[in-house]
Amino acid sequence: MRGIVNRVLLGLAGLVLIGCGGAVLAAGLGLPVPARWPWHGRNDVLLSGADRARWHDEGWWWPTVFATLALVVVLALWWLLAQARRARLAAVLVDSGDGEAAVLRGRALEAAVADEASALDGVARARVALTGRRDAPRVAVRLLMEPHATPAEALGRLTDEVLAHARDSAGQAELPAEVRLGAVGHRAERVS
Repeated sequence: MRGIVNRVLLGLAGLVLIGCGGAVLAAGLGLPVPARWPWHGRNDVLLSGADRARWHDEGWWWPTVFATLALVVVLALWWLLAQARRARLAAVLVDSGDGEAAVLRGRALEAAVADEASALDGVARARVALTGRRDAPRVAVRLLMEPHATPAEALGRLTDEVLAHARDSAGQAELPAEVRLGAVGHRAERVS
């Protein structure tokens, strides 16, 4: 729910900024604007001469204004990127069979799956990230394949062995996974 609220607020802030920027641009281009707007044409300015001259003698004023605006832009970009980032799962709830739930650290499960996947034939490196909820985890796996690897075989063994072990270890009925395959860069082989 918090993510939806953040995205809605970010969208509204973006619409307000685009609207204000469009209004200034329309007035600057000499397009007709409503009479209530504080600026009306090409020769009208956002800050009058008196407003600009008020702090003219203070050497700190304009650098402070520009630094504040730059900080606002950086914070807005950081917020936008934070909304798009998927949160990693910190822990998985494991049913221990006695009515209580044990907690399995997410990083430990990620490391175990990555180590086991890296040991598969043809896999140079594996990166794993747990997402989802504590009681319904999801796995995102990125495999970098060696040149001699057979992707179908590596994917089958990952599904049948590695992810099955992880599902059993976490005590989950199912463990949905998204697997992305990539190739390790290598030099071309000579053919004679």
